[in-house]
Amino acid sequence: METEPTEISSSKMFGGYNKRYKHFSPTLGCSMTFHIYFPPSPSSSHKFPVLYWLSGLTCTDENFITKSGAQRAASSEGVALIVPDTSPKPHATYDSMKHRCGYGTWKQYNIYTTICQFLKI
Repeated sequence: METEPTEISSSKMFGGYNKRYKHFSPTLGCSMTFHIYFPPSPSSSHKFPVLYWLSGLTCTDENFITKSGAQRAASSEGVALIVPDTSPKPHATYDSMKHRCGYGTWKQYNIYTTICQFLKI
């Protein structure tokens, strides 16, 4: 399985770019996705402060990105946003009953390790 992030979508937004990535997490044993909003940059080597947004148990990386409108503020303040899926699920074993019964909770304990390893915080 490929552990390096692969870009799966990109859109221009408020002068910057909103990008979505996918990678396999050996820690979680499944693929996961995350969004990064890159605000407008004066140069390709410019470094930004970063805000990590960790959504709730049943949220994906898309909930915050599509509903919050945070990219507008991040653009004007020059802040990058990193929004991982905090509830990745291995599709081979997932079904709606397990989800309703809190299936995602066992994965939550490894999210910290995954974020630190692959998102380099």
